[in-house]
Amino acid sequence: MKKITLSLLALLLLAGGWWWWRGRSATQDTPHYQEIAVQRGNIQETVLATGTLEPQIRLELASPVAGRLEEVLVREGDAVTKGQIVAWVSSTERATLLDAARARGPEELAKWEKLYNPTPVIAPLDGTVIARLLEPGQTVDSSNPILVLSDRLIVRAQVDETDMARIALHQEAEVRLDAYPDQALAARVEHIAYESETVNNVTIYKVEVLPHDPPPFIRSGMSAAVTFIIKQTNNVLVLPIEAVHGQPGKHTVLLPAVHPKLEPTTKEIVTGMDDGRNVEIRSGLAEGDTVLIQRYDFGANSLDNQKSSPLSPFGRRRR
Repeated sequence: MKKITLSLLALLLLAGGWWWWRGRSATQDTPHYQEIAVQRGNIQETVLATGTLEPQIRLELASPVAGRLEEVLVREGDAVTKGQIVAWVSSTERATLLDAARARGPEELAKWEKLYNPTPVIAPLDGTVIARLLEPGQTVDSSNPILVLSDRLIVRAQVDETDMARIALHQEAEVRLDAYPDQALAARVEHIAYESETVNNVTIYKVEVLPHDPPPFIRSGMSAAVTFIIKQTNNVLVLPIEAVHGQPGKHTVLLPAVHPKLEPTTKEIVTGMDDGRNVEIRSGLAEGDTVLIQRYDFGANSLDNQKSSPLSPFGRRRR
């Protein structure tokens, strides 16, 4: 009798499991629809790269003579012009004479300072002081730079060789520095390297990107994200890319049924550019039209979960 009871219990459990699986499968196969309106927006086709803010020309300025640094007339961040005196240096002989005269008194020192002029250090180009390496009193020679000058700061971006066919001189770009991610800097392609480099077994080319109006907070060595703008279309009809179905050359969307008991209808449309998230609608729909995105329920509250999930394309914040 006990064996019969256990057998009946097992059969009941199997039957219950089968009914649960059947109901779950039916739920999974039940489509749900989310309504999306056709809106106007902008679409960009872009290439992304990383880079570093660097001087286009980095010049280390050293003393023309060996001796002692007497005075430095500029500081980091100062703008200098070509021909400007940025420091004074006493040659070894002058420094020795002045030290001896200083021991005899101020009048003797003033006499020799007038007779033996110091040597000027002159800026060879217009630019900005990005580093001050030595201070007055230190010994200098032609191998020890006093200052580092930069003509202008650019972003040297590392572009994968597979994207090089889409990059051109004077192409528009956008730069975002890691230190100031909310500040988008308009820029353009200034130079494209002719020789490749290998970084982590990937062939890349250095592309110099010049900001149009460099802000005062930029510093050499800052990391940057560069967006090269390949194509751009503004104020066009757009839909999320998941609302569009079909193959290249033939795309369709789902429209709401005219009656609750009927199935949604399919309409053919013509698309244009897409940026991986949104697609341009060239014909077949008008602004404000409603289309459907088909989803499948994986539980009693799955549709609500899909809408609010951070993994859902419509739950993510887009920039």
